[in-house]
Amino acid sequence: MLDTLRRFLTDLAGSDEHDHFAVDDYRVAAAALLVNLAGVDGVVDPAEKSALHDVLKSHFDLDEAGTAELIGAAKRREADAVDLYAFTSVLKRSLDAEARAGVIEMMWEIVFADGSVHELEDNVVWRAAELLGVSTRERVELKRRIAARARSLGAEPA
Repeated sequence: MLDTLRRFLTDLAGSDEHDHFAVDDYRVAAAALLVNLAGVDGVVDPAEKSALHDVLKSHFDLDEAGTAELIGAAKRREADAVDLYAFTSVLKRSLDAEARAGVIEMMWEIVFADGSVHELEDNVVWRAAELLGVSTRERVELKRRIAARARSLGAEPA
């Protein structure tokens, strides 16, 4: 009977039974934040898609299937969210200060992936950093570090 109820609720929620990431998993929250950021300027180009995949795979030590599953879960979560707080509240509860700064670093990697910084992207990183308790000084330092890395790899940020 419980299995029937579980299947019913899963079907009702439109969730995949094979989804290994819980709704409140901090990895889903971080990935959803990155998905939101990648699309905030209205265009998700191939460089941003690739960066999203690579950043999540390396940061969370996932294989290809796990990375694809996380991105799928993140897209579903992002589609249901109304604001950044839906993601940052999970991250703030789950991660220490260093790990929250790591999320901001991942965000900058997505921003600089296409070689330009759109003002909406910069604003989303700023708001997320504020909600995560990452200081302005640390946010700016992370931006400088990732911008320098992007320049050294040949992607000249605008």
